[in-house]
Amino acid sequence: MSHPILVFGATSMPGFALARLFPQNVQPFVPPKSRSPWPALNLEDPAWLEALFSAREPRLLIYCHAVCDVSKCENAPDWAYEINVHHIQRLLDILPNATRLVYVSSDHVFGGNGSYSEESAPCPISVYGRTRVEAENLVLKRQRSLVLRSGLAIGPSHNGRTGHSDWLAYRHRRHLPITIVEDEFRSAVWVDDLAVRIMLLARSEETGLRHIAATRAVSRVELARYLAQHMRIKLTFKTASRHQQTAPHLGRVELTTIYHGRQHRPLPSVLDHM
Repeated sequence: MSHPILVFGATSMPGFALARLFPQNVQPFVPPKSRSPWPALNLEDPAWLEALFSAREPRLLIYCHAVCDVSKCENAPDWAYEINVHHIQRLLDILPNATRLVYVSSDHVFGGNGSYSEESAPCPISVYGRTRVEAENLVLKRQRSLVLRSGLAIGPSHNGRTGHSDWLAYRHRRHLPITIVEDEFRSAVWVDDLAVRIMLLARSEETGLRHIAATRAVSRVELARYLAQHMRIKLTFKTASRHQQTAPHLGRVELTTIYHGRQHRPLPSVLDHM
């Protein structure tokens, strides 16, 4: 593969979708100790990064690597900052100037109820969200780089249990309890649609910050009911307020965009298929 597109974080929802949909163009990398045939990242070692970039001479790197578990980040903030911020800083110190960097971020840079565009000030309510903001700021200082924020991605996960729909199906099969946060609303989109949009923007000349919006925000309860119908399972769950959870949960966070054109049209909400 001549000058492959490197995807760091192919166990994430968007990273896994990019690897599935663009196998002829993408070289995926996964976190250490992942059960995957793809090579493992070693972002703690600058020499590993230097050797990789020297051997591959990438023109484009799509960075989806992060620890996204909000509870784990709250319980181990130093660990969260090491992976989500310091890994990015180490990468930026070594990344060749000729390589375009596209950083895939999250709607967790916000937290309170509202519609948020690229002009909205970040207002994270969790350690995870704060690490995302710091990583974004580092990337945005680099020329030709692009930061993409997306909402909740729905679709197959790398291990069959970490994406939201896979998590619901997994717990249903195992007869495990399911609690849905009733007052969380997100811009939920199909992960394959998201991956196609990420690739389109990554290959464009756009730089700076862009949101990948959805046609509407949907509640977790609506989403769970629709996914149960979509997967043809009889799902039983209880609901609870986000304020009853031990870890911070988003309120109504809807991503919007100030940009226009084909590559900025809101993606269909998952519930648009009802």
